[in-house]
Amino acid sequence: MANRTIAASPSASDRPLEIPPPPPLATHWRRAFRSMRELLDDPDDTAKAIDFFYAIGRREFERSFQRFAASPQGRALLAEQPDIAAALSDRAALAGMAAGSFGRAYLAFLERNGFQSMGLLQLQREVEARWDAEEGVPRLDPLRAWFRARFILSHDLFHVLTGYGTDDVGEATLLAFGLGQVPGRGQLLLTLGAALEVRSALGWRWLAYDWRAWRRGRSAAWLASTPWEELLPLRLDTVRRLLAIAPEREAHPGGILAGTLHGPGAMPSVA
Repeated sequence: MANRTIAASPSASDRPLEIPPPPPLATHWRRAFRSMRELLDDPDDTAKAIDFFYAIGRREFERSFQRFAASPQGRALLAEQPDIAAALSDRAALAGMAAGSFGRAYLAFLERNGFQSMGLLQLQREVEARWDAEEGVPRLDPLRAWFRARFILSHDLFHVLTGYGTDDVGEATLLAFGLGQVPGRGQLLLTLGAALEVRSALGWRWLAYDWRAWRRGRSAAWLASTPWEELLPLRLDTVRRLLAIAPEREAHPGGILAGTLHGPGAMPSVA
């Protein structure tokens, strides 16, 4: 069964939450396709990915938020609003977790790539400020803003859980995994665009690999409602099992592909 859920916390509240309707946001197709094209030409320009999703509108975001708010796990998290930013920024606490834990694996991911835990969130805020100045984009209410920040910060956790890298091929693969999690026109357009870019380097065998990533995402638990803070101290393989994320060797028997598509000597390979 696609996107299975994990058990809700016993403290989850069943009380309905007062959630105001979202502010409207028009779709800017021309800007969306321009941002997508610029992102495909330079996959490291993450701001273009965020700009693309602003341009595509809020329909998919709202669908995910409503699914989140309707689930027992989502209601519990909305009621408590844990600070995932604080949990992911506390490097001392992450370093103090057991070897082999999810938290230690996440810290190693940050250090290996030279990332800051709040980097994506800061970038999103910069793009939002630009949209506000240029288009007068209405701000989200506090509940949706909290959910969006949490979802954005989970991106790097997805990398850790799936084993897909932050190189061009890894990000393209993670897009397919994400499409299995959150289907929609924006995610589909980016996934197809990236798939065609990688296919030009790897040939048609890439599409079978990409399909396996999509199937892996679709068969996993719905990660948007995951209580990340509770899972960080657990062993990484235990977290993957709880979230029904297929092991790498099962999802990709030939190995995880990695590599860059741009620049001199670019050549994807098995990681």
